[in-house]
Amino acid sequence: MLNLLLQSDFPDQTLRFLGIKLFDEDFWPLLIRFTFNFLVLIIMVRYLYYRKPGDRDFAFTFLIFNPLIFFVCYLMSSVKLEIGFAFGLFAVFSVLRYRTLTIPIKEMTYLFAVITIAVINALTTKKVSYTELLFTNFSIIALLAYLEYAWYSHALKTTEVQYEVIENIRPEHHERLLEDLRLRTGLPIERYEILRTDFLRDTVRLKVYYKDEES
Repeated sequence: MLNLLLQSDFPDQTLRFLGIKLFDEDFWPLLIRFTFNFLVLIIMVRYLYYRKPGDRDFAFTFLIFNPLIFFVCYLMSSVKLEIGFAFGLFAVFSVLRYRTLTIPIKEMTYLFAVITIAVINALTTKKVSYTELLFTNFSIIALLAYLEYAWYSHALKTTEVQYEVIENIRPEHHERLLEDLRLRTGLPIERYEILRTDFLRDTVRLKVYYKDEES
């Protein structure tokens, strides 16, 4: 029975289990590509996105999405799929979606980046040199690092507050309103924007812009 399961009477004399090879030399390219892909992923998620305490759920999603996309793309790239099966597969993927809160733009961008990295590293053919592959990956990392450390770190953060001293919204009381907002919130507020005014309740909805002192 074991001799029937472990067959080696194929022309290439490789040991097989139920007609499938137990080991193939193509495993080493898979291992090298996945290791490189995962190192790029760690740099992107751990040292760029997650450099400050943030939402662990998004970091978890990024670290899982990338290997899943990588393995699916790499293993399916060596299989000749019929057109009907391929369209059916994409139809299944189109039905699946996360039924959660809306993902912020920044997190969505990172999600797209980790998926792009996985697809590039999995589907790159022999026509693309390792130099081109390295340049592509680290160009994406360099752009994200520049935006995180040099550009986005200086951007003002925003939040909305309900304010009840409605007479301070008059133009001549601009500085008074800023000082009152800074005192109440404890934030280094730079400017504000009036969103909605309710004269019946004597309240106003403000969008305030402040510097992130941690960054």
